[in-house]
Amino acid sequence: MTDPARPLRLGFPVKVMGKPDMKSNDTRRWQKNPHLKCSLEEVSRVLDYLASERLDMYRMSSDLAPYATHPDMPQFHDMVRESDAELRAFGQKARALDIRLSFHPSQYVLLNSPNDDLTAKSIWDLSSQAEMLDRMELNDEAVMVTHVGGVYDDHEASRARWIEGYEKCPDHVKRRLVLENDDIRFSAADALWIHERTGVRLIFDYQHFWCLNPERLDMRQTLEKFLASWPAGVRPKIHFSSPRTEMREVKQKITARQRENAKAGKGKTAKGEILKAPVTPTARIKTVLRPPIWTGHADFTNPFEFATFMRMAEGLVFDVMMEGKSKDVSLLKLRPDLLRFAPDVAARFGIHPEDADTLARDEAALNQGVDTDEEPDVDEGRKLEAAE
Repeated sequence: MTDPARPLRLGFPVKVMGKPDMKSNDTRRWQKNPHLKCSLEEVSRVLDYLASERLDMYRMSSDLAPYATHPDMPQFHDMVRESDAELRAFGQKARALDIRLSFHPSQYVLLNSPNDDLTAKSIWDLSSQAEMLDRMELNDEAVMVTHVGGVYDDHEASRARWIEGYEKCPDHVKRRLVLENDDIRFSAADALWIHERTGVRLIFDYQHFWCLNPERLDMRQTLEKFLASWPAGVRPKIHFSSPRTEMREVKQKITARQRENAKAGKGKTAKGEILKAPVTPTARIKTVLRPPIWTGHADFTNPFEFATFMRMAEGLVFDVMMEGKSKDVSLLKLRPDLLRFAPDVAARFGIHPEDADTLARDEAALNQGVDTDEEPDVDEGRKLEAAE
């Protein structure tokens, strides 16, 4: 397990934004026979990149083993077992580099679904990912993060049904599975309720706690309870992100009738509608600006918000998965920010004044430009129907 004296880790999920040519898994379609072995070659290069940038926690793609649990493609079902040697070597490399790994299965993995077939498929998905972590020979800090799931018109029954799904999971899944409070359905209090009845470990998500806390729990006390759900000697981890604050750009089609009205000078902007640019008479698409949705993750982490949180959590030990949309780039920006604005917090992550020049070079390189990831994370911007 992690040495208690080791500095806290900062990590990011899946996509490497700082290296656009770097892939997180074998992305070929099934016709090209993708394989876990190829994915491991890709993420092995990711480990090298992490080591070069002194980044020490990483969430692997839930598609690391492509089609491994696709019910209609049995030709892929044995790829985890077939990759035993490669998984062991990859895990050994991660341990040697002291990089903490995890999974976050997709929003379609639901243990509380009223559909027994979907629950069974979800347990299969979890079993496959847990098997990969086991074959990597990683310790109990390598986890799979999940949410409670859908409400299905009955919050209490759906919460209780998660326990039923959990009890159906094989032991190697239960050993790896951790439960996160979410932003729109099941609060930190719900997660604690489930923990009390199952012993499942908990992941505290800072942004989700702000978005959904109808019980008005105290943040420090709740964080302490979540961390205490982890066994002694196993370092907990949490999730942190800042909310998006910029206007959202929503593309809308312009109908033929609206175009005719615009050509005739009768086109009107709807009351309260804010357009990014005036709509021309021949336009077929308009861009409407709307206020932010606070469950969305910002591209970067607000360093003042993060420093305030970490000072509130003084004395507590946990690693932090940073869920900014610019992934690794958000960490390359955050580290010098912490050293500049909150050196006491930076020190907890092993960032010290003697690192200033190296971090400054990383920060300067960001001015060359990098794209952010527009795809929603598995726990952000989820469509309601995915879990209903």
